[in-house]
Amino acid sequence: MPRTAKVRPDALRTGWTTGTCSAAAAKAASTALISGVVPREIEIGLPSGQRVLFPVERCALDDGRTAEAVVIKDAGDDPDVTHGAHLTATVTWRARTGLRIDGGVGVGVVTKPGLGLPVGEAAINPIPRSMIAQSVGEVVDLDTHGLRVVISVPDGERMARRTTNARLGILGGISILGTTGIVRPFSTASWRASVEQAVAVAAAQDQRTIVLATGGRTEKAAVRLLPVLPQVCFVEVGDFTGAALRRAVEVGMTDVVFVGMAGKLTKLAAGILMTHYTRSKVSADLLAGITAAAAGDPGLVAAVAAANSARHAHELWDAAGLLRAAGDLLCARVADVLTRFTERRLRARVAMVDFTGTSCVAATEPAWVGPCGSAP
Repeated sequence: MPRTAKVRPDALRTGWTTGTCSAAAAKAASTALISGVVPREIEIGLPSGQRVLFPVERCALDDGRTAEAVVIKDAGDDPDVTHGAHLTATVTWRARTGLRIDGGVGVGVVTKPGLGLPVGEAAINPIPRSMIAQSVGEVVDLDTHGLRVVISVPDGERMARRTTNARLGILGGISILGTTGIVRPFSTASWRASVEQAVAVAAAQDQRTIVLATGGRTEKAAVRLLPVLPQVCFVEVGDFTGAALRRAVEVGMTDVVFVGMAGKLTKLAAGILMTHYTRSKVSADLLAGITAAAAGDPGLVAAVAAANSARHAHELWDAAGLLRAAGDLLCARVADVLTRFTERRLRARVAMVDFTGTSCVAATEPAWVGPCGSAP
């Protein structure tokens, strides 16, 4: 366990997605519109069939034609940028029967294909749309009445700056998301889904090269190494290399570039594509073998075998003047693993950057090595 971790006396608390909160707000506003009674709480169904009761922060009825309700998002113990957001539903009658769902202030607009929504529509995903329709339909007969629901999120545009929405082509606000209706704390599922979506969006822009980076510094280094590629090609993959590669094959990518530091690259070289520290360890034997293959002397090989981390091995290589040779071998092994994982349907290239992310110290492409940004 990391030294910064704290022991919790109880389990992490789950929360609710923006889609769930939007559905609750829409039902509250529809209830006020159809009955004239302003609800203080509202019950809706989740995709699983579970029923959940939500407090209504605010609900107002205006002249019998418009109602507006607010449900505040509680993300539980998940560090969600939309925690505390005021999911607001404005509901009005319309002449045509059925339900129309639109986005208002603070909800992004789709500007690129590949997201499962038409370009030009509000970024309200299919399952949240279904939840809104189901919830509204519980209080209004949509076969005989027509309603328009506008979902808005005050301050949503600011919240969106802390997401990948702009890169994916979702502009002007947040997305209304959720598949189960429930936010699970520190959800790896949501990160994995965002990685897969980012790959699909790049493919929808007719890009055939995807660039995977393990974090913020490596992604910035990757952008400097490959300035000719559009931003949509760069994906901060975290620990989900395998998921990204599978999706890249599915959507017809032809090339993958992986940019990382010594630790993640060592795990990948060992064939471990889920690289989270709790699920895998750096192989000192693999690093020692690479040291020997790079013509390291027996003393250096023994020191690397006893190294307490990949970073330690990186420093030992550097001090011995073997960083380039050993690093190139490590990158080549990673490229081979990625190629074999995709059954040779993707051409793989790999770069290793230093721990500041400012210099490429080894790579399968010799021209990349040097201060990031110097490569053609």
